[in-house]
Amino acid sequence: MAERRKVSRRIWSYMDYLLIALVCTAAGLGIVSIFSAAYSIDGFARLMIVQCAAFVLGTSLMLMISFVDYELLGDASKYIYIGNVILLIMVLIVGMGRESTGTKGWIDLGVVSFQPAEIVKIGFIITFAKHLEKVKEDVSYLPTLMLLLLHAGLLIVLILLQPDAGTAMVFIFITLSMLFIAKISYKYIFATAGAAVIGLPVLWYFRERFLSAYQIDRILVFFDPYRDPTRTGYNVIQSQIAVGSGQLYGKGYLQGSQNQFGYLPSKHTDFIFSTIGEEWGFVGAVVVVVLLALIIWRCVYIARHSRSDFGMFICIGVAAMLVFHTFENIGMCIQLMPVTGIPLPFFSYGGSSLVTNLVAVGLVNSVRIRRRGISF
Repeated sequence: MAERRKVSRRIWSYMDYLLIALVCTAAGLGIVSIFSAAYSIDGFARLMIVQCAAFVLGTSLMLMISFVDYELLGDASKYIYIGNVILLIMVLIVGMGRESTGTKGWIDLGVVSFQPAEIVKIGFIITFAKHLEKVKEDVSYLPTLMLLLLHAGLLIVLILLQPDAGTAMVFIFITLSMLFIAKISYKYIFATAGAAVIGLPVLWYFRERFLSAYQIDRILVFFDPYRDPTRTGYNVIQSQIAVGSGQLYGKGYLQGSQNQFGYLPSKHTDFIFSTIGEEWGFVGAVVVVVLLALIIWRCVYIARHSRSDFGMFICIGVAAMLVFHTFENIGMCIQLMPVTGIPLPFFSYGGSSLVTNLVAVGLVNSVRIRRRGISF
């Protein structure tokens, strides 16, 4: 028992308190932003309770997972992968979703609902990292690479069947990032780039066979939101107005006209960055970007100093997940990317998303702590 307490004290001393402070600051500012964005809509109290509860739960899980040796999770990777597949199949059977898009991405438990794809992101990072560790030396051997792609592809296909193209893109980006760090041969990178250049025009020509109507509208609106300013282009236009009207210092907390008067749709979820830009201005937007950039940098830094390839791949997977979410969400708010419904990490409303991101940080922290060989 005395030895266990000694190890526990050592773990606390090796915690990455900078990463924890950055994450808690971002999540705290997210709750403050959601308060403003949700203040004028029905169910305001419930939204705040859910987000605060998710923060408490996520922070608790983050600290708990920091104490768990991540190598133990690697040993259970087969069972984790099976759990991932079961969760995504359950969504297709009993899932609920949005009538506007036809996406079935949530499972309703009565008191709360959750999005299994968010949990599966963590499971996938663990299982794919373990798979990569085992085959790293042969990652460019075609049969090995095909098995890796099958590992990721099965989950991606199940997510596309919901259909949720935005989340599928997150998984694709995580997969490619981890393969790149595993030093996959450049011939595959160039071949993939070439296939994309050739395949995208073909895919667009046959778009009605592969894409739903709302997905096609979102792509067209990306190039010209004013082609349908009162319907499919409305979100993007109002988002740009909100961000631009904030100017340097913003209109002030709870003072954003686009936000408070209801012109900005999904203002506490998909377009939380637009709310921040309107009320806190350019300065506030920069603070958000810097905070997220520092969190991502810390993940990469810990990856570079990991004691094992498995730990390195976990950290890179988490960093890739945060990079894609950040770039896509901010990009769609200012019309640099198509609207996909991807949340801004730690800032957008959503219990599943917040808990997932905090758990991911716990995994990274576990890698950081055990670079010195500490474990129970």
